Amino acid sequence: MTDALVIVFVKNIKLGTVKTRLAKTIGDFGAFEVYTELVKITEKATQALAFDKRIYFSTSVVDSQWPNDFKTVQNGTDLGERMNNAFIDGFKAGYKKIVLIGSDLPDINASHISKGIDALETSDVVFGPAEDGGYYLVGLSQPNTTIFTDKPWSQPNLLTETLQELHKNNVSVSTLDTLNDIDTFEDLIASDFYKSNLKLQEKIQQLND
Repeated sequence: MTDALVIVFVKNIKLGTVKTRLAKTIGDFGAFEVYTELVKITEKATQALAFDKRIYFSTSVVDSQWPNDFKTVQNGTDLGERMNNAFIDGFKAGYKKIVLIGSDLPDINASHISKGIDALETSDVVFGPAEDGGYYLVGLSQPNTTIFTDKPWSQPNLLTETLQELHKNNVSVSTLDTLNDIDTFEDLIASDFYKSNLKLQEKIQQLND
């Protein structure tokens, strides 16, 4: 057991349930193909890490993904409660530094995650800001339920509001590089991930011809 833990939140890759905002433009099959590729990137980014990992699926465990890591299902009524419960589980298990990431980031790599763990040496909380005003990574050196309670999930003021509350409560915070997640068609076509993936472009083109 390492003293640091990396938690990955991943949606089960099912047609019609992933990247629903993106699906409005490129259809359910296109969104399915994009999210499948994003999960592969996330899995690759975490494979090289020397820390313990726990993979939290949205509805059911998939044995073929992250085959050598602990896997379970998210527990809670909204995203905040599900994340908070995952952190509580990790701290109860004895981990001292925990970071949690999502699985829709085309530019995520092992370095981003390691920097998140390192930041917890000197800060209570660390965030990896997302360009849409949310965050792609959150890390804690001790439980902090307020971060996950009564927050504007999926809104552009999420990180700002969370940081203001932490500052008011004298909680020390670090931030990492800002990355862009893929939520909309505009996000997709602007990303190097899409521009460099000719096979994915062809698939989406075929699906929408």
